[in-house]
Amino acid sequence: MADVKAFKLPDVGEGLTEAEIVSWKVKPGDTIKVNEIVVEIETAKSLVELPSPFAGVVGELLVDEGNTVDVGTPIITVDVGTPGGAVAAPDDISSQVATPKDDEAVEPGLIGGPAPGGRTSVLVGYGPRTTSAKRRPRKESGSSPTTRSAATAQQAVQTSMMTTPTPVAEPDVDEAEPAAPARDVSAETPPGDERSAGARVLAKPPVRKLARDLGVDLTAVTASGPEGSVTRDDVMAAAEAAPGAGETRPPYRDYVRAGSEEREIRTPIKGVRKMMAQAMVSSAFTAPHVTEWVTIDVTRTMELVDRLRTNREFAGVKVSPLLVLAKALILAVRRHPGVNATWDDAAQEIVVKNYVNLGIAAATPRGLVVPNIKDADRMALPELAEALNALTATAREGRTQPAEMAGGTITITNVGVFGVDSGTPIINPGESAILCFGAVRDMPWVHDGEIAVRKVTQLALSFDHRLIDGAMGSQFLADVARVLEDPATALLW
Repeated sequence: MADVKAFKLPDVGEGLTEAEIVSWKVKPGDTIKVNEIVVEIETAKSLVELPSPFAGVVGELLVDEGNTVDVGTPIITVDVGTPGGAVAAPDDISSQVATPKDDEAVEPGLIGGPAPGGRTSVLVGYGPRTTSAKRRPRKESGSSPTTRSAATAQQAVQTSMMTTPTPVAEPDVDEAEPAAPARDVSAETPPGDERSAGARVLAKPPVRKLARDLGVDLTAVTASGPEGSVTRDDVMAAAEAAPGAGETRPPYRDYVRAGSEEREIRTPIKGVRKMMAQAMVSSAFTAPHVTEWVTIDVTRTMELVDRLRTNREFAGVKVSPLLVLAKALILAVRRHPGVNATWDDAAQEIVVKNYVNLGIAAATPRGLVVPNIKDADRMALPELAEALNALTATAREGRTQPAEMAGGTITITNVGVFGVDSGTPIINPGESAILCFGAVRDMPWVHDGEIAVRKVTQLALSFDHRLIDGAMGSQFLADVARVLEDPATALLW
């Protein structure tokens, strides 16, 4: 006897209202297990792979790939009345957090749930990286914030899935009449989906999405990544070698390709880019921004960076000037806690945070994301270096989790990596200050009364003038500059 359950699109984090179906991982007629990945979706905050709360046979895919649907809309039906069919028990949720198999090293984990303190309009990416490359573990007791948030999100997802489907969207199943035969979708598999070969191709979600956008068949791509995985470069090389390659275009950032004959190219505003635009507009027209600059000699900081790179405490960890800047900012916050605050308009209060969740703005092909390091002020320098490495690596891959986006208190944006001297950054929503770090250049500088070639950079601080006045902002920026000019100053604070 057929017992059909409908899987509703859940809210996978922080009150999201809709999501786009990126790719189905199953087809009608497939037998699935509880917690098996069935679909990949893109929200305004991330790409997420959703597990099934049911075990049974896939009945119908209710939403086509590329369509956007509201949270709570049924997207797939599963016949749990077949032998082995079952529904995930709520008390067994903790053991169902999706983890990649050994031969599926590129699969991300589930994204985390909302962080304490309510929703913050920030931008996000994907889950933690799991590859053959080894990263030094964070030095902390108990489970990591990522693990805890993933379990929390999984519980919310499973609870959402267990609700009774709405009568309007529930498929009409007559128990006395056998279900219609499942249609064969093997011929309908879009380019770039590894299901077309009947075997799984190792490729990260962003790479698979790029392949679909460029019309590249992953099964025909020569893989050069770890464990035979397909990389972004592999896809781009295949796209350029394909006939008519000049007529295709990647999404988002590369709006116009060289040699394109199109006069205009329209790209839908959705997902992370849509959220980024809303957040930036809200911040720019809500908080009165003030920006101040300072140009400093960072020769001693660069010398310190060189010494740290050879220190065994930092073995296997990338050390950059950004690490010293992050530590300098944390020390300056300790001296000027009013900078690490937020304006609560509803309560008409200024909320000073006695902790530093340090945000690092990162540009990705899908838009700007601002993950943050929780309790960065409690970390020793090696721990902070490891956290920065992990944060930037996952952000570049577009796999940062929503829990890592929420709750930021102050942000650094590093435009120096693009060879830019400085800028006037927009404050991340929910915060009151953002520090811009420019390129470090060899420049003539008066040092010890003589002109010499020194390492010089520029810092720019944008702050909310409602709660940070000019004096506080200037003193904070000056203290950050003092540490970068002479890192030994940190011993005095």
